[in-house]
Amino acid sequence: MKKFKIPHKFQFTNLITLYAQWIREGRLKVNSDWNKDLKIKFTVQDPCNLVRKTWRQEMADDLRFVVKTIVGEENFIDMVPSGINNYCCGGGGGALQAGYTEQRRAYGKVKFDQIMETGAQYVLAPCHNCHSQIEDIGHHYGGKYHVAHIWTFMCLALGVLGENERKYLGDDLKDFGL
Repeated sequence: MKKFKIPHKFQFTNLITLYAQWIREGRLKVNSDWNKDLKIKFTVQDPCNLVRKTWRQEMADDLRFVVKTIVGEENFIDMVPSGINNYCCGGGGGALQAGYTEQRRAYGKVKFDQIMETGAQYVLAPCHNCHSQIEDIGHHYGGKYHVAHIWTFMCLALGVLGENERKYLGDDLKDFGL
């Protein structure tokens, strides 16, 4: 719209930016107390379209702010490199559906190794392609981590995670807070 100077009366944004804004404004009342004693470690994936192609480092910073707020800053382990320099998961751009599974997994080995270096028990992925790819390479290469969407832990941090919303949680959290 901006590029072609097409008039519009809406703002293009995304849920991560809104989560960060609502937390900062006090409208989304989350806290990480649920993880204070558990000390479960988390890392986060920087999706190509959200971070490197669209909102850049501002998105990476908002993403980390949200994750640290809901799991505890002391329980967050960043990947190296991170943000706009983070590695692609290897599952986007149709790669998950293309049928070249071995090639996709081979490319994804870089991401798998990067995740394993963090020692995190959970990888939070705001992109469904990243979620599916990171879960697949974890199973394929024997990773001992779980992959979850941010909203799962947002709900946990709000105390509203339902019994039917725990598909991606490990045994350590499947019954937590019920």
